[in-house]
Amino acid sequence: MLNSLKDDIKLIIKDKLGIGNVIVEEPKKGDSDLSIPLFSLSKEMNKPLNDIYSLLKDVILENIKIVERIEFLSGFLNIYLDRVVFSRLVLDEIRNKGLDYATKQNNNKTVVIDYSSPNIAKSFSVGHLRSTMIGNSIKRIYEKEGYDVVGINHLGDWGTQFGKMIVAYQRWGDIETIKKDPTVELQKLYVKFHEEALIDPSLEDEARMAFKKLENNDEVERKLWEWIREVSIADLDIMYERLGVVFESNVGEAFFNDKMDAVIDELDSKGLLKIDQGATIVELIGMPPALIKKSDGTSLYFTRDLAALLYRYQTYHFSKIIYVVGNEQKLHFEQLKAVTKLMGYDFDIEHVNFGLVLSNGKKMSTRTGNNAKLSNVIDQAVTLAYEAIVEKNPNLENKKEVAEAVGIGAIIFNDLKNERHLDYDFNIENMLRFEGQTGPYLQYSAVRINSILESEEVDINNLDDSCFKLDHYFEIVKILSQLSSVIDRAMNTNSPSVIARYLLLLSQAFNHFYGKEKIIVEDIKIKNTNLLLISCVRTVIRSGLSLLGIKPLNKM
Repeated sequence: MLNSLKDDIKLIIKDKLGIGNVIVEEPKKGDSDLSIPLFSLSKEMNKPLNDIYSLLKDVILENIKIVERIEFLSGFLNIYLDRVVFSRLVLDEIRNKGLDYATKQNNNKTVVIDYSSPNIAKSFSVGHLRSTMIGNSIKRIYEKEGYDVVGINHLGDWGTQFGKMIVAYQRWGDIETIKKDPTVELQKLYVKFHEEALIDPSLEDEARMAFKKLENNDEVERKLWEWIREVSIADLDIMYERLGVVFESNVGEAFFNDKMDAVIDELDSKGLLKIDQGATIVELIGMPPALIKKSDGTSLYFTRDLAALLYRYQTYHFSKIIYVVGNEQKLHFEQLKAVTKLMGYDFDIEHVNFGLVLSNGKKMSTRTGNNAKLSNVIDQAVTLAYEAIVEKNPNLENKKEVAEAVGIGAIIFNDLKNERHLDYDFNIENMLRFEGQTGPYLQYSAVRINSILESEEVDINNLDDSCFKLDHYFEIVKILSQLSSVIDRAMNTNSPSVIARYLLLLSQAFNHFYGKEKIIVEDIKIKNTNLLLISCVRTVIRSGLSLLGIKPLNKM
């Protein structure tokens, strides 16, 4: 609502005065609802600030009826809205649209998002959480904004690491032990390989030869790889279902093996390939060359990623492709953009980078085994949530299901509330608190509202509109009106943390209101006004939690 009002003001000023570069913003300081900075306009139009102010003021007051008054202060035109009219517009829209509030119509554009994309043969660890949940939230945000979204789980099911896994299995593997817990035991073998390779470096050469056999379709290596892939995916599916994450495609790196030759031929036909010390490369300006083939002829991740990119464009005709991958892959995506431009393509490629999940300040690593299995961490969070729920509400039905939602929601929110490019330390006790900047705090805020509304009916024809003139009422209305602009900002910056911070702001405003105002009062008009307001807060909290991939609850 506030977003559309800003657009209306800019449109009127452009239409009536021919001024097209007006900035309408929500002031961070002061008590006005909107403001227009006049300094740049004064300089550009070579007119005094007061003259610019008078021009804009008259046009806005004549054409935007929701504006109550306009004042000039410190070089800004400050706009004050008619609180009653604005509040009723916002609350009526939320009430009528429900969870579709701030949802945009389909724009017939497709966005492809590559996220999660773990390596098979390894446990789904806390280290995989960031790409998975950031990508899942970005996908939901783009869908809310009217895009068709294709979520892709580009599984790491190919590469030299599988030569290492094959060597480790053949040297130290026991099939019966592995069958009991495949990914855990396979990961142990992977860790053992790197420990042994420190003592005997020749193992690295043996692994490269094993992968070369796999690329050449050797029957033994191929059957072992297929089995490893099958048991790994079965394990991953359980985790994704638990996290509420769904993909439209689970095509991994191996799928593109037979598509790389066509890409290499295209690079060659466009005169982009060079041989450097036996390796095939594409030279790039201002960055290291892109390696297309090793000197021994084996393929590289870059080549498969290039083949995948072209396949995705041909299949989905995307307007944008997003890769949710860690900070350390920055160069890879700069090279990918550069090579595709040299090939004559104009793809909108965006690398959504993120920092590390740390354990006691240290980077987690599969090679060293310092990488907690996510299912174990979730189990721990759910157990702690269950204990807290039993203490707070021992008579609650479905305590286990609620604990699952609270525990997983706590982990997800703790990740997404952080600005994605920053590292953060994983502390399970802190993230499960029911107060502060936590997922349980948000879930409980919505539950608190639900407990009031489940026994009350709202009569919207019997309200006391004068309530909206009060600051603590109108503050909440203004926050509710910002949802659309918040989602826009989250999409434009690919930052779920924008929504997480907004939900905290809204929940804090509600809890302040709840501490100041008795909701159920004798005055029926004030009671209905209170009920309408908090029901809209509940709707927006639930909608925001869904955008983060967190399950809203009715009771907890």
